[in-house]
Amino acid sequence: MYSLLNENIQYIKGVGPKKAEKMNKLNIYTIRDAIYYFPRQFEDRSKEKKIFQLVDTEKITVRVKIDRITGNKFKKINMTILYVSDDTGSAKLVFFNRNYIKNTFRVGDIVKVFGTVKIMDNSAIEMHNCEIEYDRVDKNTGIILPVYNLSKGISNKDIMGVIRNIFDSSDIKIPEYLPSKIITQYNLTDIEFAIRNMHFPTSKENLKIAMYRMIFEEFLFMQLGLFVIKGGIKIVEGISFKKSEELSLIEQSIPFKLTRAQKKAYNEILEDMSSKKSMNRLVQGDVGSGKTVVAQLALANCALNGYQGAYMAPTEILAKQHYESFIEFFKDTKIKVKIITGSTTKKQADRILEELESGNIDIIIGTHALIQERVVFKNLGLVITDEQHRFGVKQRGKLSVKSSNPDVLVMSATPIPRTLALILYGDLDISIIDELPPGRKPIETIAIEKRKREDFYNKKVKEELSKGHQVYVVCPLVEESEVLDVLSVEEVYEQLKHEFFKDYRVGLLHGKMKASEKDEVMELFKQKEIDILVSTTVIEVGVNVPNATYMIVENAERFGLAQLHQLRGRVGRGSDKSYCTLIYDSKTEVTKQRMGIMEETNDGFKISEKDLEIRGPGDFFGTRQHGLPELRVANLFKHIKILRVAQKVAREIYADDPALMKKENHQMKLNVSRMFESIGENMSL
Repeated sequence: MYSLLNENIQYIKGVGPKKAEKMNKLNIYTIRDAIYYFPRQFEDRSKEKKIFQLVDTEKITVRVKIDRITGNKFKKINMTILYVSDDTGSAKLVFFNRNYIKNTFRVGDIVKVFGTVKIMDNSAIEMHNCEIEYDRVDKNTGIILPVYNLSKGISNKDIMGVIRNIFDSSDIKIPEYLPSKIITQYNLTDIEFAIRNMHFPTSKENLKIAMYRMIFEEFLFMQLGLFVIKGGIKIVEGISFKKSEELSLIEQSIPFKLTRAQKKAYNEILEDMSSKKSMNRLVQGDVGSGKTVVAQLALANCALNGYQGAYMAPTEILAKQHYESFIEFFKDTKIKVKIITGSTTKKQADRILEELESGNIDIIIGTHALIQERVVFKNLGLVITDEQHRFGVKQRGKLSVKSSNPDVLVMSATPIPRTLALILYGDLDISIIDELPPGRKPIETIAIEKRKREDFYNKKVKEELSKGHQVYVVCPLVEESEVLDVLSVEEVYEQLKHEFFKDYRVGLLHGKMKASEKDEVMELFKQKEIDILVSTTVIEVGVNVPNATYMIVENAERFGLAQLHQLRGRVGRGSDKSYCTLIYDSKTEVTKQRMGIMEETNDGFKISEKDLEIRGPGDFFGTRQHGLPELRVANLFKHIKILRVAQKVAREIYADDPALMKKENHQMKLNVSRMFESIGENMSL
């Protein structure tokens, strides 16, 4: 059924084609877009004071009588002064270049005024360029005023006017889309009340009631959408793995002692693997916390039970690095390990795939190549995806469908705040490795402004190179940009090679290079044939070069905190003290705050919480690849209790009606689809 909410915004009174174009820049195209364009904050103008109660610099509303009006010109500025009073005192309202004031109001009028109080040296009270309107009008004073994000040509009053005109139209109805049983059970207000009070709250209490409803439904729709994308949260019967004596021997052969946190995560995995239900577990561990050995032991348990294991890494460099460490780890066992990536030749790949299908390979390591249709397993028992967020939400399931019900383990070296993990991985149990192995030294981090850059390279970096150590320099862009004032990797490479470090070997690495070229550069760096590696974030995850002791990040303000922490984790892998310097080119308070956090702590979980708080989930990973739609009202940080309730409701709805086909869920289904369209996600509902 067609709804007037889908009508073009230009047909609302006071808009028209020209203003509609300007509103389009705010992503307001339809009436629906407008009523869901919620204020970013509210200014409480409902609180009133008498004149004798006024305090300097406070913003407040007063109700006064106009006693006298004067107007004069001062240095081309037209000044209008209203002398006003109430039963407690008098004040002066001063307006600059607002001539209409003296033609709008008259002596004797009772008016409401909202503005900033100025107590002058002679104790006289003034308010300059304040909001003024007749008593009982309540359009801009005496109310809780919505404050919207704006664009050029659109004022706050414009948006307020458009919303008011929509609400004043008797033809436009906002239909309820949540099932009545949910509204009743969770004490939610109806949608009409919620939307109206989200824009023009009649009281603080009503604003609170309206916000609860909108936050609840945002979390509910987002979680339902993610359940649909992931294929749900069904508990299914899986493989029950038995712990063998051989596994105990492999545990004993590890040349170091597992940390308490590693043991805890490993025991949780073994418990899951031994149970009859399929394992779905996320293992989070900070950079260098030792997740790989836990994964290797889990895969050993799988292989020793006669099943195959798959380990999917996000990049070819990381896949090859893991392959080398797996070969070393399993060298004294009969467990056969192979690798397949995008650069594996057809002949090699055909042979590997044949062995995989016949069961002659126990563990296969690879990149996205593993989820191709032609990859067939004989009896896949365990699937591990590393750095899961880089694959996007949907890809996690593509490996696990290659067998009936394999166990699934998701590894992440990007510490994800529990709040975000609850949403992204609502269907997984979570293990956290929050302890670094003994001997890992904290990395000394400093942030410097760009103006100190030259001096830093000439002194501190040369000092480190003279010790025989190696250095990473990371840049946000591959090529020079006409739009952004940001150093590109190519510019920095040329500058360092020909100006600062003529006597050293400087290498270049970025995503536009061929896989073979990247491998060659990385190998040269590992073999100490390159002193300074200038790179983009392709070295962000997993690369292990113990002799590299310095990480330098150019234009550090362009990166998220979690990403900076990942980059910092590329050093500090050997026995020597390591350093990280963040060079930033921004004087904003937010940048200074973010750089300060990096200087203060090496704790990835603390950093990730701050990153989410400052940047929001949309930018948390530096891309929207994680598949989360934008939240208009809900805040993952502040509203965790509501999230938990909404997640429980979503789980119940999905279990009962996975395709949202029931009549009472039909409208909700449309809203879930609409929400995920914003990130180009086809819900296939």
